[in-house]
Amino acid sequence: MKLTVYFSAILCSLYFAAAFCAAAELDVVTPNSELESLFSPISETDNWIHEMSLRFVESEARLAEIEAQLESQQQNQREIQQASYDETPVPAVPPVGNVPTLDQEILDRLATMEENWAKLQESEAKKKSDALKKPTFKVGGRIHWDHWNFSESSPGIDNFEHPGPGPQTGTDPEDLWAFRRIRMEFSGDILENMFWRMQLDFAELEDAAIKDVYIGFSELPYNQKLYLGHQKRPIGLDHWNSSRYNIFLERPLIVESVNEDARRMGIMMHGYTDDESFNWQYGIATLENSAGDRANRSDAGQYSLHFRTTGTPWYDESSGGRGYLHLGFAGMFANPDGDADPGVTDDNEGRFRTRMAQRSERRWMDTGRIPGANWYEVAALEMMLNVGACQWTTEYMNIWMQRDMTTPGTGPDLHFNGFYTQFSYFLTGEYIPVNREVGQIGRVKPFENFFLVDKCCGGRGRGWGAWQIAGRYDYLDISDADINGGVGNMATFGMNWYWTAYSRMQFNLIYSDIKDHAPVNGFTGGTSLTAGVRFGADF
Repeated sequence: MKLTVYFSAILCSLYFAAAFCAAAELDVVTPNSELESLFSPISETDNWIHEMSLRFVESEARLAEIEAQLESQQQNQREIQQASYDETPVPAVPPVGNVPTLDQEILDRLATMEENWAKLQESEAKKKSDALKKPTFKVGGRIHWDHWNFSESSPGIDNFEHPGPGPQTGTDPEDLWAFRRIRMEFSGDILENMFWRMQLDFAELEDAAIKDVYIGFSELPYNQKLYLGHQKRPIGLDHWNSSRYNIFLERPLIVESVNEDARRMGIMMHGYTDDESFNWQYGIATLENSAGDRANRSDAGQYSLHFRTTGTPWYDESSGGRGYLHLGFAGMFANPDGDADPGVTDDNEGRFRTRMAQRSERRWMDTGRIPGANWYEVAALEMMLNVGACQWTTEYMNIWMQRDMTTPGTGPDLHFNGFYTQFSYFLTGEYIPVNREVGQIGRVKPFENFFLVDKCCGGRGRGWGAWQIAGRYDYLDISDADINGGVGNMATFGMNWYWTAYSRMQFNLIYSDIKDHAPVNGFTGGTSLTAGVRFGADF
């Protein structure tokens, strides 16, 4: 019995280890179970595993036979010993066939498998060693194709969109089919403790925009990484999330107005605690948006200091993170060039503006470049509560701006603020995970992918994917004293259909109201109703 258990344990361990390594080597990804049965052919790896299984069964049968023979022989010996002890005659026992102490064929096979396993381990170790000697390279990307229908708009909105002069003055916003994002992403490691990333957006083909373009150092003390280059500024949660995972098509009003386009040139440090319950980001960045021209020419020194810290005081480990509470605080100190000289290349970056969470041609809320802007500070609070399929998220931001008293057109100090609150629910039971190392949401994984195919044996196979509904309310006030960027209220209904973890369709219906705007052709406000849909995928 011990011989059988010993050989069975060794053969089982080697078999499953070899199967696992072979699958990892071929980068096998297990498809949806029903799809696999419909059109997944038996690969060479599957044939090899099947053959090994048959050999394994034969070996077990042979071991069982040997065990039976050994047991019979041991029983006979016990009877002989007992008979000798009792001095009782024992009938002759027919001879048992040759019982080898070890089955040579099984030993040979075992030796071969051990030799192959050693070679596989050596090969894997060599690959890892070689990878540390040269930079690695990965390719990714995303496609977001949008349609926007501006179904209703008041005359005020029409003039905000087409202020003139020209024949389009005061006409309503035009419907739009466009690629929101066409991104190619490249990344990798540089030896043991450096990394790099390059991301370009070709949505505007005549002028590709840079997104993430940086190098960095990893494995620094306190689980930190240093980022050098063009990267996101850590201001709040929604812009820190990836557009691949966000619930709504566009960012909230306050988030976009404070952190337009999110990325700037700078130096940032990211870190987290060992238990991942607490993380932080801090650093310095330029204020000027250099995504288009890929440069920042200025003697004014328009820079900003940033910090953000978040944590998860409650995280349900037992459910794999289906329940958690995320809390965060962020701050920004910025020094715009409020007295920019018209003769130099830089512009005054003391400005706040946003679209109404859609892709209108113009930004309907806009302070313009504020004369005399000297310093401004931003304080942001964020909260995210997830309980199973339900999630509630909210952010609040305050902006204080100090102005000089010498620039023509300057005025008193200013205060702006805004917030949003949103709720989402998965009808199919999935949940939104959180990445606790960086304080952002992660990729949703449907319980079942969407598909509709003909079965080989007749009929159809289908999967419905994941379905999510969501609602959001936005408030933004960027009007104060002599600056009238507008006061906006916006309500959004959203529905998302996740075909897979890497593809989905999104729908948004948006009602917006603007008032207290600087007059445009005599209009200081207006309302609009807009519908948008997006077909998106990333790889």
